[in-house]
Amino acid sequence: MELYALSFLIYWFNHASCKSDIPAGYRVTLPLPPEYNSGFTGRAFVLETGNENPDFRAALSVEAVNGRYSCSLQVFLGDAKVWNSGHSSHFYPSQRCVLELTEDGELQLKGARRRIGWRTRTFGQGVERLQLLGTGNLVLADAMNRIKWQSFDFPTDVMLWGQVLNLSTRLTSFSGNSSSFYSLEIESNKIVLYLNSGSWKYSYWEFRPSKGQNIVSAELGSIGLKLFDRKHRKIAQMTANADEPVRFLALGDKTGNLGLYHYSPEIGKFEASFQALNTTCDLPLACEPYGICTFSDTCACLQLSRGSGHTVSNCSEGFSNGFCGEDHVEMVELEGITSVLRDSSQKDIASKEECENLCLDNCTCVAALYSATGSTGEQGDCILYGLVSGVKRLDKATRMRYLVKVPKGMGEVHGKTSRLKKWLLIMGGVVDGLVILLILGGLGCYFVVRKRRKALLGHDDT
Repeated sequence: MELYALSFLIYWFNHASCKSDIPAGYRVTLPLPPEYNSGFTGRAFVLETGNENPDFRAALSVEAVNGRYSCSLQVFLGDAKVWNSGHSSHFYPSQRCVLELTEDGELQLKGARRRIGWRTRTFGQGVERLQLLGTGNLVLADAMNRIKWQSFDFPTDVMLWGQVLNLSTRLTSFSGNSSSFYSLEIESNKIVLYLNSGSWKYSYWEFRPSKGQNIVSAELGSIGLKLFDRKHRKIAQMTANADEPVRFLALGDKTGNLGLYHYSPEIGKFEASFQALNTTCDLPLACEPYGICTFSDTCACLQLSRGSGHTVSNCSEGFSNGFCGEDHVEMVELEGITSVLRDSSQKDIASKEECENLCLDNCTCVAALYSATGSTGEQGDCILYGLVSGVKRLDKATRMRYLVKVPKGMGEVHGKTSRLKKWLLIMGGVVDGLVILLILGGLGCYFVVRKRRKALLGHDDT
């Protein structure tokens, strides 16, 4: 494997001197390692702009993913990956990874036996070259310099300066959990961050124009994200807090946070000049499923003993394998708890009991949030959840009630305090109390040491 890695690096550096465009008929091949090597990454850079620091470069890449080697075409700004042909769907070739701009103008990624894993479908349109523009836009152009395909039309998790999103496009990033992903979407009156989990979709942050105008598109500029109406008039702007110009906007794959990034010449890397969410507990997946984010930005699991005495020690285990039928499950109310996740399909209902029944009757529902709006508390909004995530403690009393579905017998009915509720409040208090004790203990030690030091100094002077 070491000899193979050395030969691969030699191949890489032979392609380091690349141009800003390549002609039809171009072809480059990367062989795949004979054995799988976790963490392996190899790239042949084929295009670069070279007009500023850092500049844009395009590369044919081979990466170890999920026990196999993935082949993709990628665009980098310095060391930051800003576009990837395999962002939403990996191509796993055998033996080799081939990038080819065919004579009839189609850009393709292929493996052995000419198996095509990705293509631009631009054959017969007069494409003559693949070009990397100074904006980072990868384009296929004809002899008249007309663009027939561009990477800006296929956004991933990054939006570059000058790139436009509209109602039909969105940014997406993947949390590592195959059943969920984040998305930034443009809607008629707001831009929204969503957590998509199976058939469920939850919002956890939004930005609206102050005067309620309708949004048609969003464009990234040097000082932030600009929102436009149908006449292309700017109606609002999400502004960065830095003197350096914004280079890109990114939707984080691990956190789901949205950030504007500028390049810092002093430290030689990109830094966030704006973030949509500034505290850990406001992140949609700050804790594992069935975990709660406390005031000290730490996580605690919702643990309670089952009938056999077994205790759920892993947050992701949950409380039950089956959530169907009122004879088998019940709802437990947790006061002082809420979720950062919101569902656009929330229902206006008559009571908390009706909200509980809606979740009990839904086999995929595992929790609900009831917010009383009427003066008597008998009218409110109900949100159903297909996962227990985004849960955090509240620092003040509200009329919100977070309800968790558990196997029958785990909680007590008719408003009595449940074991789950007791454990949750105790654990949250313990975690916060430990943090406070550590801080007070540290301050106490500091003052004791300082007092003794003064006493010793006074003794020496005498």
